[in-house]
Amino acid sequence: QVQFVESGGGLVQPGGSLRLSCAVSGNIFSIYGWGWFRQAPGKQRESVASIIKDGTTNYVDSVKGRFTISRDAAKNTVYLQMDSLKPEDTAVYYCNFLPPRSYWGQGTQVTVSS
Repeated sequence: QVQFVESGGGLVQPGGSLRLSCAVSGNIFSIYGWGWFRQAPGKQRESVASIIKDGTTNYVDSVKGRFTISRDAAKNTVYLQMDSLKPEDTAVYYCNFLPPRSYWGQGTQVTVSS
């Protein structure tokens, strides 16, 4: 059974930074890529950033230039560096494989507020 454990969220002021981590345990093979997703209150979960096994990254337009996804394959960990945070970035952030599996971790809450 694969498990995703997200961490690193918190309360930050607008313009601040956070670095999220996602550790994956269990049987991991033939993974095409990794992704970070978020779900704000009353909204559907959306893809934020992704990285495929050749290192190619992709971002939703609203976070381009502010967020950076990276991975440490040896540690089965993926990161999301978030800079210049805005109140609209407030959400629970999740990681998953690409394409996403049906199971999800608990996520980590990110709140951007003054």
